[in-house]
Amino acid sequence: MSLLKAASTVSLLTLASRVTGLVRDLLMASVFGANALTDAFNVAFRIPNLFRRLFAEGAFSQAFVPVLATTRTQQGDAATRGLISSVATVLFWALLATCVLGVLGAPLLVWALASGLRQSPEGYAAAVVMTRWMFPYIGFMSLVALSAGILNTWKHFAVPAASPVLLNLAMIGAAWGGAPLFQRWGIEPIYAMAGGVVLGGVLQLGVQIPALRRLQVLPRVGLQWAALRAASQDPGVRRVLRLMGPILLGVGVAQLSLLINTQIASYLAPGSVTWLFYADRLMEFPTALLGVALGVVLTPQLTAARAAGDAARYSAMLDWGLRIVVLLALPSAVALLTFATPLVATLFHRGELLASDVVQIALALAGYGAGLLGLVAIKVLAPGYYASQDVRTPVKIGIAVLAITQLLNVLLVPRMAHAGLALSIGIGALVNACWLLIGLLRRGSFQPGPGWALFGAQVLAASLLLAALLSWLSGRFDWVAMGDAGGARAALLAGCMAAAALVYFGALWVSGLRAGALLRR
Repeated sequence: MSLLKAASTVSLLTLASRVTGLVRDLLMASVFGANALTDAFNVAFRIPNLFRRLFAEGAFSQAFVPVLATTRTQQGDAATRGLISSVATVLFWALLATCVLGVLGAPLLVWALASGLRQSPEGYAAAVVMTRWMFPYIGFMSLVALSAGILNTWKHFAVPAASPVLLNLAMIGAAWGGAPLFQRWGIEPIYAMAGGVVLGGVLQLGVQIPALRRLQVLPRVGLQWAALRAASQDPGVRRVLRLMGPILLGVGVAQLSLLINTQIASYLAPGSVTWLFYADRLMEFPTALLGVALGVVLTPQLTAARAAGDAARYSAMLDWGLRIVVLLALPSAVALLTFATPLVATLFHRGELLASDVVQIALALAGYGAGLLGLVAIKVLAPGYYASQDVRTPVKIGIAVLAITQLLNVLLVPRMAHAGLALSIGIGALVNACWLLIGLLRRGSFQPGPGWALFGAQVLAASLLLAALLSWLSGRFDWVAMGDAGGARAALLAGCMAAAALVYFGALWVSGLRAGALLRR
């Protein structure tokens, strides 16, 4: 499967995931609004997600996939299947212990992440209860991450990319049917969302199993102490654990930044955590469709090229990935900076979500958008290090960026409140991406192909035209006051987006840049 076809497959399925996720968020905004209880749910949901990103999609995946791809390239499928079962056994027992401790320690976790919720005793108590309900989600999602790493290494990208849709559907069902049912039973309706999260985790894991069985790579998990001890002695498992150490530190730095920002937001105006959450959800569209898709496809391919000693192919894949990032992430960043209010108003302004909430979410979205190019580029640049099993360099950079981000918080939050938190993350991502790029250039791992100067000038010129158009369209209509009666606002947004795409890609075509040829390169 070509890189373009694989990335397109992941992007399209990720788009389906993000669309259903957007429907979920729109429904939640309409049903629950932005208040202390929605802050409580978002904090409770963030806790298992924090651990998921820390261990499952973070340190574990980034250590496991390169070792798995290298083992398959150098030792064949039989040895790789043995490694998979050993890793699965160790992971299962680690997850079991983690989930038990997480349920017992829920009050401490909520306090550590958002002690400011104590301003509302009801909200704080709800966050503890929902954390206990949802913490087992990390167990299901960590096993999903194991399955996704296996399937991606075998170049089967569809199932892992599509499975998040199941979580969104479960949560949509919880908001649409579960919340009214809970209300009739005299239970706080927001608790229905916690049940939807756990059901979504079960469904995501369940859909992976048939795909693994078809490929004959379904792990055999040892349920006895002797099996765990034998699995922990496997050289591949030990290599994964050695790599996980520094990666865990690096991913932990990013999650520590999120934890600090959530703590700060919990002390700001009620609704601040929710405003940041909805802005972050919109940010996941471009970061997932571009960055995550490219990272998922490139990581095993870069690792295979490194293992085979093919430096030219390794560099060419990085060059292609970075050009796609610039081509598509830069105009997306422009749209978030100049067109945030129309986007937020059209998508979220209904039901219990107020016009004042739209303004606050738009401010946070623009802050995140300032760093979108960096956020997406990191997904391409970091695998360049992991493919060589160099995890220390990204960790060192991440620690330095954490310090920079918190210094920015000191400067920006007193002036910009929750929007300052978003902007500090955006600026930190740009610094991180530049640092990673410079490192690859200095060590000679990445040799940029010819034509970057002309390519950059063409994209920049088209993006400036796009910025002018979107700025005019944003101010031309009163998007907040317009309302959503009859779908007029949604239709207007669709027309504006179509005009923006026409202007941007038309300007590229006039300048001589053929986007289709670049994608197929």
